[in-house]
Amino acid sequence: MGAVLLSLTVSLTSACSINSEAGLIVAGSTSVQPYAEILAEEYAILNPASVIDIQGGGSSAGISAAKSGTADIGMSSRSLNDEEKNLWSIEIAKDGLGIIVNPANPILNLTLDQIRKIYSSEITNWSEIGGSNSKIHVITREEGSGTRGAFADLVMEKTEITPKAIVQDSNGAVKQLVKDDPNAIGFISLGLVDDTVKALHLEGIAATQENIRNGSYSLSRPFLFVSLSQPSGQIKQFIDFILSAEGQKILSNEGLIPSKEGAEK
Repeated sequence: MGAVLLSLTVSLTSACSINSEAGLIVAGSTSVQPYAEILAEEYAILNPASVIDIQGGGSSAGISAAKSGTADIGMSSRSLNDEEKNLWSIEIAKDGLGIIVNPANPILNLTLDQIRKIYSSEITNWSEIGGSNSKIHVITREEGSGTRGAFADLVMEKTEITPKAIVQDSNGAVKQLVKDDPNAIGFISLGLVDDTVKALHLEGIAATQENIRNGSYSLSRPFLFVSLSQPSGQIKQFIDFILSAEGQKILSNEGLIPSKEGAEK
């Protein structure tokens, strides 16, 4: 996805080694990106002199950009691994992972085991799990994607995703393919699910915000902002806005679960 550039009137200071004329650079997860764009737009209304450049690239790329100082903030839709935990990070919200099919698909519910078998090509036809006699078209995200990483951790365990899966580079692309294909299955941020696709129940539990909050729906992941060091100046101001009641309300209205850090403010 392309960058969203907000206001060019003045540059922001940065804790990272970035040319200040570029303003505040936020890069990484394409799952977090659309929410960061909305937050940046709202922040710009309150701070019209701000310059915020929101870029995609994937969670791993965003974390690397924060680590190298080429971005002020890295966006990640997965937890940090051991090699990344020396970076500063904060959870801005929690997101559910929706397993989606086309609305025309009669399947309403799958178990984790069934999803794992579909994504490893052990189950290849919808008729094997109570659907039509049609080949399952498996859609996945690219390597390095936080969404894929979360799916692998939460669903696949140590089982590999089939190399026959159709690889897409964004939640939007996965959603579009599933919307257009009655035999497709994919996984996307739950906040992006609408009536063009159908989020399946998992083990009989609906994929809803409430069920993520109460822990009955197990597919959830953190949305993180990552920085090379403790944020200060305009970086801290933007993060503080996101964690404020106003920022958390924006994220909640967009289908995300408010962060514990925001709730404690």
